[in-house]
Amino acid sequence: MSIKLSGRSRRHRRVRKKVSGSPGKPRLCVFRSQQHIYAQVIDDLSGRTVAAAGSTSPELKKELSKKGRDVNAAVLVGKLIADRAKARKVERVVFDRAGYRYHGRVKQLAEAARKAGLKF
Repeated sequence: MSIKLSGRSRRHRRVRKKVSGSPGKPRLCVFRSQQHIYAQVIDDLSGRTVAAAGSTSPELKKELSKKGRDVNAAVLVGKLIADRAKARKVERVVFDRAGYRYHGRVKQLAEAARKAGLKF
């Protein structure tokens, strides 16, 4: 990356000015690469990751036929992150799209997490 920040980095900074996780309502952050998608539930005050899931998780390896780059992988990751967060007694989160458009895989992950019981 050059001296100038990329467009996504600038958008992520702008989103993070408004979105912050607390112990009562942590932040659900999404990272999307070319081949995989990852999600973390983060408590920003203590700097701890409460729960994490990704399309590379061992639980999802059997269910994913491709490398994890499709919308179905995002849905499975959304369900998995919601289950792991609920196991840690987290019901409410703040969604951090990390500079990505709320579209496609990011949107499907968020909707799957909502259907699995997370509130945001």
